[in-house]
Amino acid sequence: MTQLSPSTALRNGLRLLRVLVPLSLILTIYLYLFPLFLQCAFPLPQPDNTGVDTGSAGFRETARLHYSSADGGRQLAPFRLLALGDPQLEGDTSIPNARGKSFPHLSSLISRLSFRTAHHSLRERVRQSLHDTVDFYFEDIPNTIESIRKRIDLFGNDFYLAHIYRTVRWWTQPTHITVLGDLVGSQWLDDDEFDRRSQRYWTRVFRGGERVPDDVARLPGEDYDLAGVLGQFGDNETAEAWRRRVINVAGNHDIGYAGDINDERFSRFERAFGKANYELRFELPVTNTTLSATLYDEQTNPDSPRLVPEIRVVVLNDMNLDTPALSTPLQDATYAFVNSVINTASAVEFAGHLTVVLTHIPLYKPEGVCVDAPFFDFHEHDGTLKEQNQLSADASRGFLEGIYGMNGDRNAPGAGRGRPGVILNGHDHEGCDTWHFINQSLGGEDRKWEVRRWREAKEAGLPGREGLPGIREVTVRSMMGDFGGNAGLLSAWFDEKAWEWRFEYATCAMGTQHLWWLVHILDLATVLVAVGTGVLAVVGVFGLDKSQPVPGQDVKNGSASGKKLGKRGAVNGCEVVKKLDNGAVKGSEVNQL
Repeated sequence: MTQLSPSTALRNGLRLLRVLVPLSLILTIYLYLFPLFLQCAFPLPQPDNTGVDTGSAGFRETARLHYSSADGGRQLAPFRLLALGDPQLEGDTSIPNARGKSFPHLSSLISRLSFRTAHHSLRERVRQSLHDTVDFYFEDIPNTIESIRKRIDLFGNDFYLAHIYRTVRWWTQPTHITVLGDLVGSQWLDDDEFDRRSQRYWTRVFRGGERVPDDVARLPGEDYDLAGVLGQFGDNETAEAWRRRVINVAGNHDIGYAGDINDERFSRFERAFGKANYELRFELPVTNTTLSATLYDEQTNPDSPRLVPEIRVVVLNDMNLDTPALSTPLQDATYAFVNSVINTASAVEFAGHLTVVLTHIPLYKPEGVCVDAPFFDFHEHDGTLKEQNQLSADASRGFLEGIYGMNGDRNAPGAGRGRPGVILNGHDHEGCDTWHFINQSLGGEDRKWEVRRWREAKEAGLPGREGLPGIREVTVRSMMGDFGGNAGLLSAWFDEKAWEWRFEYATCAMGTQHLWWLVHILDLATVLVAVGTGVLAVVGVFGLDKSQPVPGQDVKNGSASGKKLGKRGAVNGCEVVKKLDNGAVKGSEVNQL
């Protein structure tokens, strides 16, 4: 068997590094700067509201934040929300031997063969031993291999999700962050496993993030405190705090569907991730004195419809809006919260406020509009709600007509147009972007809520058309690897001419988890080859390579054969000998006198 000499291995290592180093460098740069290559950016304000794509302009302005501190160019939107959907952190429940031994049948086999177990007969002992042997090969070994693979996969998946959050957040510079439910992978976890996953959530995936403090997450009220001030007028400390805070939404894998939610699951979610129902108010101050004079004031300007520009973020647990529910008190609390949101909203006749609802389960849509079709399932033992893809049509109508105040009747307050806003949710991992509207020109039973894909609705000119009040709903595509590692980017800015908020939504998808694994495995291989090549180089420099021929020695079959003296007893050179198959010697002898 031919042995590979260190010098040959060194040459092979150098050749391999010529390929690995540039390939690893290129892929690593792409992975860690993917938002730049994909030109990810929050949409820029569009003063004329033409709907023209500003992706390139937004990318340039975002880049300006990183290389220049000087103001210039187009101003970024004052409200920039990074929306992430359904990370679903898995854990012990997905590992086959997490709660037991790695080779239980092998342990049982050893116990039987060593007569540490009792059996009725030798035949029974042999029979059970054979069963354990078969189970060792067909259960223990596959389960152990799968458990090792799954542990590595979970470890890498945490860092894959963390990479998406960290890189997109660093590049796009959001003012606020939300995760739209399904933070963990199952509602059936015991408390210890739930605590472990929530710990991974905060220390690994969203490292550096903070839950929204309970004293900031308030219930709606007529008199309320602002959670923050938007734009360049706010307190820097408060703005920095919101860049760290993560607005967590409760999902079905966090607390369960309506038939699963109980006090224990609800309480542990709020303890780890923050309240499930609350509102946040963010104001955009009016600094122009002329515009300030046009604002509504009960004493000086009671006829003005203009309010101080404000974004109202409503975080809503919609997991128990539909019935039947396991816990009536928890469902009643959700209904009471929704009613308080409605009762404390500004009248539909006023302008200047934008309502952003963050929730988990999407609104009702007929089959074919999005990937998930309407689906409901109920527990057999008590008839409570077991599973649902969407809210019911009645619950969805409560959103549209209650929270947003829209109406199919032109004679309703505000001509039925309702309040401006947008709904963000998760649950449907494929994502969906839709427009809900009602045709006021229809009468009777023909007048009902309809929904179209956002792109189709825009092409048909439905948004903003007279007699078609509506609202946009964005179901954010999941950030899980199987769905491309997606992140949603919502921008909102204020149009002073129309005295209303405008908003636009974009996405930034890193790619599947396989890319993350490929790059890091390639980087590891490159480092190992480089270290090995360096060791071989050191061996060569210090003359430790024994495979190299030494002057004054014969070389036979590629190895030193020892000194050979000439007839006169002195040889000042070396002899080169080549043996043929028959054992004869052919060649020449070089003797120097």
